[in-house]
Amino acid sequence: MSTEIKKEIALEIAHILFVDTVGYSKLSINEQSSAVDGLNEVVRRSEQFQNAEAGARLIKIPTGDGMALVFYKSPEEPVECALEISRALKDHPKIQLRMGVHSGPVSGVIDVNGQANLAGAGLNVAQRVMACADAGHILLSKRVADDLGEYEHWRPLLHDLGECEVKHGMRMSIVNLHADEVGNPQLPKKFQALKKHRARMRWAITTLALLALLAIVAGIAIFSRNRVRSTLAAREKSIAVLPLENLSDEKENAFFADGIQDELLSNLAKVKDLKVISRTSVMQYKVGITRNLKEIAQQLGVSNVVEGSVRRSGNHIRVSVQLIDALTDRHIWVQNYDRTLADSLALQGEVATEIATSVGATLSPQEKTRVEAKPTNNPAAYDAYLRGRALAGGSPFDKSTVENAIQSYQEAVKLDPNFVIAWAYLSCEQSGSYWLGLDPSPARLAAAKDSADRALALDPNLPETHLALGYYRYHGQGDFTGALAEFQQAEKGLPNNVDVIDAIALVQRRFGHWEEAIDGFRRVVELDPRNTNAYNSLAVTYSHVRRFPEALATLDRLLAWEPTNELALGLKAFVFWATGDLQAVEPLLANPGPEPRFAGGTVPIRGVQALFQRRYAAAIEILSNAVAAETKRGEPSDNEKLYLGLSQQRAGDVAAARATYQSAAQDIRRELDKVAPGSRVEASLHAALGLAYAGLGESASAIAEGQKAMTMNPTSKDPMEGSAQEENMANIYALLGDADHAIPILQRLLQIPYGGAITPALLRLDPVWDPIRDDPRFQKLASAAP
Repeated sequence: MSTEIKKEIALEIAHILFVDTVGYSKLSINEQSSAVDGLNEVVRRSEQFQNAEAGARLIKIPTGDGMALVFYKSPEEPVECALEISRALKDHPKIQLRMGVHSGPVSGVIDVNGQANLAGAGLNVAQRVMACADAGHILLSKRVADDLGEYEHWRPLLHDLGECEVKHGMRMSIVNLHADEVGNPQLPKKFQALKKHRARMRWAITTLALLALLAIVAGIAIFSRNRVRSTLAAREKSIAVLPLENLSDEKENAFFADGIQDELLSNLAKVKDLKVISRTSVMQYKVGITRNLKEIAQQLGVSNVVEGSVRRSGNHIRVSVQLIDALTDRHIWVQNYDRTLADSLALQGEVATEIATSVGATLSPQEKTRVEAKPTNNPAAYDAYLRGRALAGGSPFDKSTVENAIQSYQEAVKLDPNFVIAWAYLSCEQSGSYWLGLDPSPARLAAAKDSADRALALDPNLPETHLALGYYRYHGQGDFTGALAEFQQAEKGLPNNVDVIDAIALVQRRFGHWEEAIDGFRRVVELDPRNTNAYNSLAVTYSHVRRFPEALATLDRLLAWEPTNELALGLKAFVFWATGDLQAVEPLLANPGPEPRFAGGTVPIRGVQALFQRRYAAAIEILSNAVAAETKRGEPSDNEKLYLGLSQQRAGDVAAARATYQSAAQDIRRELDKVAPGSRVEASLHAALGLAYAGLGESASAIAEGQKAMTMNPTSKDPMEGSAQEENMANIYALLGDADHAIPILQRLLQIPYGGAITPALLRLDPVWDPIRDDPRFQKLASAAP
């Protein structure tokens, strides 16, 4: 590969298999040629190679005595290919190979000869993994092994070898992949040498340890006279603050304890040197349940846990806090604080500083200032603010909870108009309410802007001010560039705040920066491992880029925490539909509990499954019941009505279908009257109205509405949701029987990631495409794998 690069083309995450012929240099010229020819034959016969090559998503790079195979779909591809090669070598005993697999970034480049080539860290690391192997070995980087470990069938094949020193002194964690008939179970020579070296070192260390023992004992005696402070390594600077017990006689003061905990978490998240588990996850361990701290720490991935209680009596507050090394059950630090409400306004900052330093974290002067800043001088305003913080920790989709949080923040800023952080969080709640459609009115959007502007005028340097501005630009204006700049500014002061990290990932997804978004959502899952929304966001993003195995693995992790999560079950069903596996959906429908949902969390999966199975009578019954239930609750049901109309249409009940589509159109027009002009919700409603008109056969109106939605939210502005509007447009053309306009859209969408990710399997399953199904161009698209 040439090292003189003229031009870099693109950067992608690839899955790389490096294959090397062992003992190549010792062979004669004829034997070398024969070995290379044999290797090429074995590789080209592998099913994974042929599938990837047929899909034009494989690059083969010759390396003289071997090759690098670069796949792009999933980390399973190179590993499956390696297994196929290993099995095939039984028929070629003279070919001795070693193999290494890694997932990482690669860049397409044009070298000085004008030839296309690849470069990047992904290739370099894969080669270094392979360099740790002997003949027959299939070695994986830890990153690939972790990805495979999400699937039960891979786990028995994965054997951790530990670390190996590779080129430039770099140390890598390596995993050996082998089973009875594939791979090499023997310890690689590099690891054998390392094992012997460690044995020799143990003798020397034991001798030194005995000599040091007396000094340690003496040191402990001296150290025990002083206050206990932990000097934990960086990897141990991780903490979970469990819900604080409310010991107040007035049980309505429970919000006060929750608010104190939330503020404590927020302050700790300002320390870059700490890993702090977010509120959603720690709230799963409420007071009143039996707490096994070691088990909780393992589940949350931390070394330290904070427990405590809050007692409030009138104007007096007592906060008791204890910091515990959860792995040893050792109390690192215990403190009680007795304050008046007025004196407690800066308490969370004081406690956060004590905790951070006790686990060995280093606070910069700026961090210390931010953590210990007093939010307000008004106790009543602070009381209302804490109530808002406690309520804001609930579901963002619960309109009543969100409205109560907004009212609490409004009370706080009314009592103290200079309460900047209350203005910021008030704006965040208002923007979220507008974005999620709880209150999509122009008045709610204007209120969000006013609150953010108040925060900006009071303190333009406060990180939460930039968080609020980011949400307003993202949720209110659809200004993704401006939103990203604000969120990144907020991140400087809130480095471990999951709201900020999640917001950045969401915006990156809007730009079509899929890998950056995935990395962000992974970080959110790390800091909030029991937050179901975080797993859903990650799984949805995997499905957008059609990395369906990774989407399923993520959903399985979520469902291990919460087996009846409606959205996770619904998304899992979508993944199975996208890969053409209707049968795999059936067990999801057999689970007791809430009905899994689809299409924005409203349409019952059971109804869509019946529709895709062409069991139209069953689909009509299920969807009719869903519409009736939504109507009874006073909630819109246009999504369900569109699916119901399609089911009735395919069943041949033209009159019923027409009535359903007309009803859906009326509902959507009423919703359009309520939303802010130019909003994301308005664009989605125009798309839905286009589908209703298409169902009615009103071509001109249907096309006009669909095109209006695309104009309002174009792909050039929003690669994720804009492309989804294009898919709606293809649906409209299909319902109208217009293959000439529908098929070019589908051809483009099948080649790109976006917020819908149509697949050939979905083209085969969904009856919406039936009017153009006989077109040979459509059949060609639908016949591709999966």
